Amino acid sequence: MADNPANGGAHGQAGEQAELAPSLNALAQYAKDFSFENPNAPRSLAPQNQGPQINIQVNVNAKQLGETDFEVDLKLEGDAKVGNDVLFAFDLTYSGVFRARNIPQEQLHPVIMIECPRLLFPFARQIIADAVRNGGFPPLYIDPIDFVALYRQKAAEMQGQGAAGAPTA
Repeated sequence: MADNPANGGAHGQAGEQAELAPSLNALAQYAKDFSFENPNAPRSLAPQNQGPQINIQVNVNAKQLGETDFEVDLKLEGDAKVGNDVLFAFDLTYSGVFRARNIPQEQLHPVIMIECPRLLFPFARQIIADAVRNGGFPPLYIDPIDFVALYRQKAAEMQGQGAAGAPTA
């Protein structure tokens, strides 16, 4: 006789195990806030004698929306300068809503603060590359970000400050 999920056969157990398996799903992704500035155009578009100094800052924030749902913000800020002259500047908050199920409580914070921004990053990177290109410059492809190292760095900073609770990146 074949296994029947209705009477507790093997397929029924597999379905129950799948429901209990840890999962992380992206429910939505969106540009929450974005600006690009080319303050010295068209002068800044002229050939430069030297390459620009590029500065980029990364920040990750999360807030819980429901029992299993979280909004995660990946904030990328940066600029390119030659000397004191700004060629371009950008500020992007790219966000997503994620559903985390059956993840042990002690692993939930790292999953939200590492895996969620890791999933958002390629899309944010492309928005910035396109904006820089549309501003008249070669596209800026930001190097991949080590979100594990960023998380550990923030955790160490929080411990150094003597803050209680989980770190926020």
